[in-house]
Amino acid sequence: MKHAIYQMDIIPGDPEGNRKHIKEWLEKQVGTEKPDIIVLPEMWTTAYTLAQLEKIADLDGEPTRGFLKELAKKHHVHIIGGSFANKVDGAIYNTALVINNEGEEVYTYDKIHLVPMLDEPDYLTGGKKQVRLFELDGVKMGLLICYDLRFPELARELAIAGAEVIYITAEWPSARKDHWKALQMARAIENQCYIISSNRVGSYNGVDFCGTSLVVDPWGTTVKEGSEERVETLIETIAISNVERIRSEVPVFKSRVPEMYQGWK
Repeated sequence: MKHAIYQMDIIPGDPEGNRKHIKEWLEKQVGTEKPDIIVLPEMWTTAYTLAQLEKIADLDGEPTRGFLKELAKKHHVHIIGGSFANKVDGAIYNTALVINNEGEEVYTYDKIHLVPMLDEPDYLTGGKKQVRLFELDGVKMGLLICYDLRFPELARELAIAGAEVIYITAEWPSARKDHWKALQMARAIENQCYIISSNRVGSYNGVDFCGTSLVVDPWGTTVKEGSEERVETLIETIAISNVERIRSEVPVFKSRVPEMYQGWK
């Protein structure tokens, strides 16, 4: 599965401008690299312009949902659509979408863990539904949003359900860049699956973002890494067969004794 992972800067508070930019970028990637899957970062339509979201957030997923569906169908490419500010019944969520190459929505997820360090809880509402698997081309996948990466229970739940790839869409700050890499490697090693991330670069409101988008294989080896500061596209083809191989060589899931883990909550 060939991925085109966009490590982008984001135009603050300009959803229309960001959608135009993504359209042009995606069409270029499809024309030159012919990826199977496109991966976008967190809050790519607005950036963290939290005080403006009441006015500029999507309403019930639109227009971003329709925009991504149209691109996916037109170019016959799967889209891990990052996340965007989404107003539903008066509350604003940090919502991720996955669209298949027929233009069909296969998964939506509202970020559960809101970042106190970036004031998310003051403006956003946490998701109320658990993470779950989705499939693209028969591959079992999961998706987490940024701060979710710090909560191993989510990735573990997906892995136990059979996830072979877990995507992380993020706006992770430079102040915690060492954690960003270490946590992704840990999630890959402990769950023996691919971890694929798209993180933004640039700055907003005094916060620098660390880029360093990654593809980590099921052994925990970083096979592709973005820079800390540059806008760039990471192109990487992954072999899903590596998941089964690693899980057979080090049979962690067969060795689990879940009845002995009760009470950990």
